[in-house]
Amino acid sequence: MRHPRALGLLTCALLAGSISAAVAQTQTLQDGVQLRWNADQYGNHRYTVAVAKPATAVQATIPWHRRDHHPESVATIVVGPDGQVVGNVVRERIDQAEGVLAFEAKQAGTYAIYYQPYISSGSRNYPTVKYRAPTDTADAAWVKKNRLDDPRRAAKLPQARVTGYQAVDDFDAYTDMEHTATPAEVQRVLAANPGQPWLLFPETREHPIRMFTQLPERWAGRGAGGNFADHALRGEYLGFQVGLWTARAAAQDVRVSFGELHGPDGAAIPAARLTCFNLGGIDYAGKPFTDRLDVAQGRVQPLWMGLDVPADAKPGVYRGTLTISADGVPPRQVPLAITVDAGEAVAHGDNDPSRLTRLRWLNSTLAQNNDLVKPFTAVTVHGAKLGILGRTVMLAPSGLPAQIDSFFDERMTGYTKTPRALLAAPMQLLVQDAGGSTHALNAAGTPKVVVDGPGKVHWQVAGQAGPLRGEVTASLEMDGTLSYAIALTATQAVKLDDIRLEIPLKNDVAQYELGLGRTGSATPDSFAWKWNVENNQDGAWIGAVNAGLEFHLRDEHYRRPLNTNFYHQQPLVMPSSWDNAGAGGITFARDGARYLVKAFSGARTMAAGQTLHYDLVLRVTPFKVIKPAQHFAERYYHGYANLEQIKAEGANVVNIHHATPINPWINYPFLTPVAMKAFIDQAHALGMEVKIYDTIRELSDRSPELPMLESLTGCRIGADGKAAPGPCSEIISAGRGGGFSWLQEHLDGDYIPAWHVPENRDAAVIDAGQSRWHNYYIEGLDWLARNVGIDGLYLDDVAYDRTTMKRVRKVLDAHRPHPLIDLHSASQFDARDGYINSALLYMGLFPYIDRLWFGEEFDYEHTSPAYWLTEISGIPYGLMGEMLQNGGNPWRGMVFGMTNRLPWTGGDPRHLWQLWDAFGIEQADMIGWWVHDTPVKTGNPDVLATSYVRKGDKTLVSIASWAPATTKVKLTIDWKMLGLNPSRVRLVAPAVEGFQPAATFKPGDAIPVEPGKGWLLELEPAR
Repeated sequence: MRHPRALGLLTCALLAGSISAAVAQTQTLQDGVQLRWNADQYGNHRYTVAVAKPATAVQATIPWHRRDHHPESVATIVVGPDGQVVGNVVRERIDQAEGVLAFEAKQAGTYAIYYQPYISSGSRNYPTVKYRAPTDTADAAWVKKNRLDDPRRAAKLPQARVTGYQAVDDFDAYTDMEHTATPAEVQRVLAANPGQPWLLFPETREHPIRMFTQLPERWAGRGAGGNFADHALRGEYLGFQVGLWTARAAAQDVRVSFGELHGPDGAAIPAARLTCFNLGGIDYAGKPFTDRLDVAQGRVQPLWMGLDVPADAKPGVYRGTLTISADGVPPRQVPLAITVDAGEAVAHGDNDPSRLTRLRWLNSTLAQNNDLVKPFTAVTVHGAKLGILGRTVMLAPSGLPAQIDSFFDERMTGYTKTPRALLAAPMQLLVQDAGGSTHALNAAGTPKVVVDGPGKVHWQVAGQAGPLRGEVTASLEMDGTLSYAIALTATQAVKLDDIRLEIPLKNDVAQYELGLGRTGSATPDSFAWKWNVENNQDGAWIGAVNAGLEFHLRDEHYRRPLNTNFYHQQPLVMPSSWDNAGAGGITFARDGARYLVKAFSGARTMAAGQTLHYDLVLRVTPFKVIKPAQHFAERYYHGYANLEQIKAEGANVVNIHHATPINPWINYPFLTPVAMKAFIDQAHALGMEVKIYDTIRELSDRSPELPMLESLTGCRIGADGKAAPGPCSEIISAGRGGGFSWLQEHLDGDYIPAWHVPENRDAAVIDAGQSRWHNYYIEGLDWLARNVGIDGLYLDDVAYDRTTMKRVRKVLDAHRPHPLIDLHSASQFDARDGYINSALLYMGLFPYIDRLWFGEEFDYEHTSPAYWLTEISGIPYGLMGEMLQNGGNPWRGMVFGMTNRLPWTGGDPRHLWQLWDAFGIEQADMIGWWVHDTPVKTGNPDVLATSYVRKGDKTLVSIASWAPATTKVKLTIDWKMLGLNPSRVRLVAPAVEGFQPAATFKPGDAIPVEPGKGWLLELEPAR
C-alpha cells in the first residue's frame, strides 16, 4: 500500500490531472455571496443571515442543533458581503442547540457564519485535522460602545435573519439524522414515556442513524414508538432500522425475533425472510455466527433489519410485528406495515447502491465451495497418500506429514518424473514431561481421509502424547495448504518441560529462508527467535525454488492482524499455546543431512481437563508453474489515460486506480458504472483488458452502507456460548478517530482514519481483516464482472486472507474469459508493519493471483540475488512480477523476467519491450540462473545469467551483476542445449536506450560488467 514516507506509487501529482475535486455547488446567492468556499480556511459548514441595513452591531441566533459535543470550544468565523472576515464579533452563547453572536455589520446584505473551521496538517494523504479554538478578535472599544457586556443590551440589538444552512458540498452537509434534539426536546420525549428503560424509533433506510450518543431532532419531533411502514417492489431487498435508545438503563443481550407478515387474500411472507444484521449472520468463511449485543445506558443503537420480499409476492400491504427483548425487561413490539408494489425489482434492486438493497450481500455464500480453481487439479486420495498439482503429501498416523514430494522442475515451467522430497523424516508433535521422557503424538492405523469436494479433503485423528490426549482435525486443499487444529488435553494435572513441533527438512531443500524477522537469504546454519507482539511474525518459509514449505503457528483465537501502517492498532493475538507467556520460540539448526525446525513452547503446568490448541498452517510451494510467454505478452499500463495512446505505447493491460474519473472512490467502485463500462468496452474493442483497483483494507466514506456498518458492534459468541476475545467492531476497525474532516464530523469517533485523496475529498476508514464485508466484496466483484465487464483486479496491500482470495478467483473465472489479478505491496519489513515480509504476508493469496508488483520501498540495489528471488520475483511460488521503487534495476530485473511498468517514473520499459518483440521472447524457454544445468554460466557467483532459449535458432542471455566493482566474465555455454554451433555464433548486444550501448562479442571474450548493471546478449548464428 502507499506509505506516507514513500509515495512512489500514488504520487498525487499524477492523480491531480486525472480527476477534479468534487466540492461545492456553484450557485450564487442573491446578493453575490457564493456557495463555493475554501473549506481549509473556513470549514465545511455555515449559516447565512440577512442584515437589513448597516448597524454598529447586530445579533444572530443560529439554530444549528450541532452533533459535536463541545461547540463552545470551536471557533466561529463571520464573513461579510464583501468577502472580508468581520473582526468585531462577540460569542454571547454557544451550545449544541444554538449559537448567539453579536457582530458589526457595516453593510447590509448576506453574512456567512462558519462554525467548524479547522486546520489541516501532516501528510496530504493522512491528514491531521484540528478544529480551531475560539479567539477574541473584538475591539474592546467597540464592545464597550455597544454595551455587549450587558446581556440586556445585546437582546435589544437589531436581529439578523437566518436565511439558510449550507455545506461546502452536498456530501459534507449534515443530514436530518445529525441535527441533535435540544435538552428540552429530549425531556419531552422522556416525559411522554415515563418509566421506560429504553425507547424504540423505527426508521426507514433513507434516514440512516448516524449518531450513537445523541437523539436526532427528527425523532424528538415525532416521538418514540409507532409502527414501521415502507414500500418495496416485488423481489426487492428492503433494509430498515429500529433505533434503540437506552434512555434510562442499559440493555443487556438484545434480541430480535420476527413474526410472519400477512398480506392480501391470505398471502404471507415467512418470518425467515427477515433478519437482524446486528445479531449475527454468515461470516467470511461461510459459517453461521451469533453476536451478543449489549447497549450501554445513554446510547442509540441502530438495529438494522432486512426483508427479502419474494419475487412472486402478491401486491398489497403486509402486516406483522418484530419483537425486541433484552435481559430483565418486558419485550417490546414494533408493528410492521410493508406495502408491496406491483412492479418487480431488477436484481433485488442492487443496481442502485443508495437503496441499500445490497445489505443482503453481507450474508452471501457466493463461491463458498470446494470446487476447483484453474490450474489446480482435484485432490487425489490413495490411502495416506494425497496428491495435488505437482505435489504429494504422505500422512503419518499422527495426521501430520510423513513426507512431502514436489514434482516441479527447477525451471519452474514444468514437471519431472522424479520427485524432490522435502522432509528428512516425518514431522512430529512432541510432549516432554517433567521426568525428561519425550512422547510423540501418535495414533494407530492410517488417517481416514474424507473428500469434501474436488478442491479439499479432511481427516481427523485421535491419539495420545504421553500424559496428553490429542485430537487432530486437518485438511488439505488443492493449492497445497494444510490446515491443522490440534487440541491437547490433560487427562490429569501434569507438569511439562515442553510441547514442540519438529519439522526435519532435507538439507538440499533448505536453501533459502524468509520470515521471523529475517529478509530472504540463504538459510542460516542456526537461528533462534522468540514471540513478540511488536512483530507481525508467527512463521516462515524455507525451501528451494521448486520445493518449499511455509509454516505458521496459531491457536483458536487467531485473527488476521491489520497491515500496511496499521499493524500496531490490531496486532497478532499471541497464541497462548505456542507463546506460553513468552517461554515459546523457534530454532533452526543444520544437523547433518537435515535442517531441523523446532517450534517449542517451554515448560508449563496443565490442570486436569485443560485443553491447549496447537494450530498449524502449512503451505507446500511452488503452487503452480510460471508461464513466461504469457507474462511477457501482457504489458501493463498502470494509470488512467487515452486508450489508443496506451496501446500505441505497447501496453495491453490497463490498471485503473481509484481517484480516477471512472473509479473515483477507494474500494467502492459502484458509483460510476456507466463511465467505467464505456471505458472498458472501448478497451475491449482495441483488444485490451482493464482491471480496477478494488480491495479490502479500507473503505471510502462515499459508501452508502457506511453508517450501517458503523452499527455492527456486537461481540462474537464462541462455541462455548461466551463472547470471544477481540474487538466488538465487526467491519469498521475500532480506533481513536481523527483524520479528514468528513470522518470527524459524520462518524462517531470509533474508527481508524485511512487514505485520503485531497483532489476529490475522498476519505477512508480501515476495515477489519476478517469480516462479513468480504461477502459483500465478493458479490460486488460478481456484479462488476457481469454488469461492467472488468477483466480482473489490481490488489494493493489487501487485508483479506486466502479464503476470500479463492472466492475472488472463482467469481472472476465464472464471468470473464481471461481474468487477471495482480498484487502490489510496499515493503512491510519495518517497525510500523511489524517486520513482516510482504511475500510471507501474502503467500496464502499467491495460488490465486497472476502477477506481483513488489514494490514501494523494496531495495533493488543493496540486496542479494537470494532476496530478489524469494522476496520480489515470486518465482519459487509460481509467479512472475515487475519492479516499482525508482523504476527498479532493469539489468537485475531481466534475470528474473522483470521490468517496471508504464507510466511510472524512474524507468521506461518500452525499449525493453521492443527488444523482446524483435527477439521473439514469447517463443523462448526461460532458463533461470538458479537452474543447476542452466546453459549459460558466468563462472562468477556475483554475476548471474538467465537464458531465453529459442533452441536451434537464437538465445537471449540476460547478465546482471551483484559484484561491488566492475568485473569481467567469460561465459560458459552449453551449445548443445542451445542447439547452436559455436563456430558460427556471435554475441550481439543490441542498443537499448537507457540500458546498454550496441556491442559485439565473440564466444570466449571477457565481457566487462559494471556493478549493478549487466547486458542483454543475443546469441545468434552469423549470417
